[in-house]
Amino acid sequence: MSDNTWFIIAIIIYMLVMVLIGFWSYRKTAHYDEYMLGGRGLNPFVAAMSAGASDMSGWLLMGLPGALYVTGMSELWIAIGLTIGAWANWMWVAPRLRSYTEVSRNSITLPSFFENRLRDHSRLLRIIAALIIIVFFTFYVSSGMVAGGVYWQSTFGGDYLTGMMIVASVTVVYTFVGGFLAVSYTDAVQGTIMFFSLIIVPVFAILALNNPADIFSFAASNDYGPYTDGEGNPTYFSMITGVSVAAIIGNIAWGLGYFGQPHIVVRFMALRSPAEAKQGRRIGISWMILCLIGATFTAMAATVFFAQNPDFSVTDTRAYESVFLDLARVLFHPLIAGLVLTAVLAAIMSTMSSQLLVTASSLIEDLLHVVKKDGLSQKTLLTLSRATVIILAIIAGVMAVNPSDSILGLVGFAWAGFGSAFGPIILAMLYWKRLNAPGAIAGMITGAVVSIVWGSTALGDIIYEIVPGFALATIAMVIVSLATKAPSQEITDEFDTAVRLSHATSMADEDVDFSEVAQEIKKGR
Repeated sequence: MSDNTWFIIAIIIYMLVMVLIGFWSYRKTAHYDEYMLGGRGLNPFVAAMSAGASDMSGWLLMGLPGALYVTGMSELWIAIGLTIGAWANWMWVAPRLRSYTEVSRNSITLPSFFENRLRDHSRLLRIIAALIIIVFFTFYVSSGMVAGGVYWQSTFGGDYLTGMMIVASVTVVYTFVGGFLAVSYTDAVQGTIMFFSLIIVPVFAILALNNPADIFSFAASNDYGPYTDGEGNPTYFSMITGVSVAAIIGNIAWGLGYFGQPHIVVRFMALRSPAEAKQGRRIGISWMILCLIGATFTAMAATVFFAQNPDFSVTDTRAYESVFLDLARVLFHPLIAGLVLTAVLAAIMSTMSSQLLVTASSLIEDLLHVVKKDGLSQKTLLTLSRATVIILAIIAGVMAVNPSDSILGLVGFAWAGFGSAFGPIILAMLYWKRLNAPGAIAGMITGAVVSIVWGSTALGDIIYEIVPGFALATIAMVIVSLATKAPSQEITDEFDTAVRLSHATSMADEDVDFSEVAQEIKKGR
């Protein structure tokens, strides 16, 4: 059989598993809140792997190895910033957000939590937050479909539109059928595939070299990839040479984005209890560090491997983002290579499915709620949510039929947009009792506008837009909150209850009954 036939067999096996998980989840999803948040029954392993897989996307397997291959270790500042940010998110946001969202009228989306937490009767806070999610994530999903089409085209030499529709259809099927549980469990499987792929590819590549130790010196003095002048890349192993302080700060600041990513923090809200955030943090950060190490060694091994084996070449000679895929094709039997190649597909689909569900939840739970939710049955809400997934996928698909740089470019600062708009607000919601609705609205709008405007101009070349966006959003939030009416006693009492509950369950054994502890605290024990 041809290599492509083996690749297709591997892809079919993978997609069948995803669809089966979707139907398994369907049998466990009978109510609306289960479809949207899994009934708050996510175990820490699934939560951690799901958060990681939906976060990293194709950047981990294609973007990062390509950047490291071309530029060198200076590209690691983003990875460092993301690791710090992910750890801080699990440490400071996860346990308290899990407690507070249930205490505050059992909020199942971020916009509903914002409104309930601050008792915003104007509904503006919820509406603005939902609109930000819908706009950005629709473009995000579209970019995922574009990536799926490009993946199909480059891997199989097939038609872009056919590949896009196949990838999108399978993703939509398991999201439509199984909801949050399907998305979370498929993400966990996809995260596992990504992990093992990022371990075995660099290991086998290094073992295939004439001298494995060459990976620590070769690129600095030998030609490879884009370097053909006989000098190689002398600054390859330096993290600071040729990199400005502003660039380093901007790259590390990527970590700030974690606090405001709806598709990541929703996993915290779905944990069985706040106590399990500790285990989730250990699993998630360990997974992330090992994957980043794997991506780094993939790039380092590729600089030597392709130079020593001129019969093989890197497919992408512009950004060299195919080094991971090319190594997999060369090193393994086509069936094994096909399974490894599904790691990239897994990264694309895991992110796309998470974003589809979060966007659908914002449309139904946050915007429909403002117009009419009371009186709608669980079955009706469930049907509307599933229908919304289809509609959003169609809109995103239409946008992806003729991909443009503007769509793909939005992904670059959408992370900053969410981080700037929601990051300061979420932290203040959880840790600042004086926050009020006008302050939250001011901060959210400021963060989104500054991030978009900054990133759309030449200012974005000076420093990453999340730095000014996050900073100015925080300043606006604090100034407006202090200049307007303080929150009511009801709000501050609920804040104290959520804090006590978070502390009590975090200090207790992970098997503690969250509901019992909550009842005891509410009774004043």
